[in-house]
Amino acid sequence: MRYTKQAITIEQQIETLRQRGLIIEDDEQAINILEIVSYFHLADYWRLMEADRTTHQFKPNSKFSTIVDYYNFDKQLKVLIFSAIQVIEVALRSKEIKHFAPTAGPFWFMDVNWATNEDYFHSNLSHIRKEVERSREDFIEEHLAKYSEPDLPPVWKTLEVLTIGTLSKLYNNFSDATLKSNMARDFGLNHHKFLKSWMECLTALRNHCAHHSRVWNRRFPVKPKMPVRLPNKWITDFSSPNTSIYPQLCCIAYWLNSIQPDNTFAQDFKNLLAKFPNIRPSQMGFPAGWINEPLWSNH
Repeated sequence: MRYTKQAITIEQQIETLRQRGLIIEDDEQAINILEIVSYFHLADYWRLMEADRTTHQFKPNSKFSTIVDYYNFDKQLKVLIFSAIQVIEVALRSKEIKHFAPTAGPFWFMDVNWATNEDYFHSNLSHIRKEVERSREDFIEEHLAKYSEPDLPPVWKTLEVLTIGTLSKLYNNFSDATLKSNMARDFGLNHHKFLKSWMECLTALRNHCAHHSRVWNRRFPVKPKMPVRLPNKWITDFSSPNTSIYPQLCCIAYWLNSIQPDNTFAQDFKNLLAKFPNIRPSQMGFPAGWINEPLWSNH
């Protein structure tokens, strides 16, 4: 089928939404919103309010103001998540340096003998070279100006300019399971398979936040492995669908507690929910009674 639809004005967009059954209480507010948030970006937030995904007719009593609440909640949730990821990402770099370098040396990421998969090793090294080449950090430029061999800085400099995705891949492909488990225990995890999984999920979640994609009621294809028991405050109810953002937020809260015990992530999240009464925790996969879980209750 050939696409033949033409662009329409914001006023026409509003009329289309109204014809589909959406209650728009304030046309001026709707125009102002659609001026800065495009129609199809906002559409991601009204999908659950549609009674029919083909005709895009809205359920009875669907309001534009509710869509705006969904959008604003999601935007502020991403700010909260991104702030947490910043702390976790910096800690991951530090721990990867701390645990691997004393045994594997300052250039282990360039040594295939420390990799479990040679193809992944070459792919990772290619990414590292590109990321170091793009870097304009003083310590990278000063190192490269002074030293010619090896052609990359040592791990304690190089890892500082790598993306969390590359950090995750390096950890996954590192061959020494004992060192990986030692690093995992620094984050209160009892096996490196959990840290591997959490790093992969955090990478995907970070990319959603960075690209301003919806995270509030998204279903994630990459699911974190959820240990039934952990040494620190954790959860007891595993009945929630693990494709929602709920397990991701549980991992972040637990992770932060291992890095900064005095962090306010859990309380900040509860405060955010209180600001938006239209938001139901169940929309994000939170089970009934989640607020009484040890991970969430004592903050």
